[in-house]
Amino acid sequence: MRFDDEQRFREAWDAIAIARPVHYGLFTFGESVLPYYLVCGAATAGETVSITKGEVRITRPMIITPDNARPEFRNFFEDADEEQFVEFLLARTAGFSHLKFDNTSGPAKIVSDSVEEVVSKLNRQLDDEEEDQVAILTAPPALAHVALIRYAAERVWSSAAGNVQELRERGFLP
Repeated sequence: MRFDDEQRFREAWDAIAIARPVHYGLFTFGESVLPYYLVCGAATAGETVSITKGEVRITRPMIITPDNARPEFRNFFEDADEEQFVEFLLARTAGFSHLKFDNTSGPAKIVSDSVEEVVSKLNRQLDDEEEDQVAILTAPPALAHVALIRYAAERVWSSAAGNVQELRERGFLP
């Protein structure tokens, strides 16, 4: 059973892509905003592709309490299976205690282009706008919310070293 869960997790994780990453760290204290476009492929051949624009807000505590505080997710899950999937992820990764994740997104826009065409158009649009803080994510429709968790988790992980360094510089860590 455990192997099946891990295999299911790996397949889902690999089905998600961050087609346009961003390269800035999250704030050590307070709130960081991660704007994104989520492009979901067609569930079956010949169907339409959806584009959703949104943002994930990650709030770090201003006061750090004991490590038993669990992360809080708002507006991510549509059913218990998705929530269990994320519990599986967080149980096997770096600590996310104390963090609050809040997702807000607009309605999905339906287009007849392929995922690749949509990503290419969005990249051109963001390049024209000189926008370097908006990510583009791609995922199968069933994994849309997991894609947002992956994106947020990867931003937390990539910011960890800089956040620890800032804590040291401010005298919070030895």
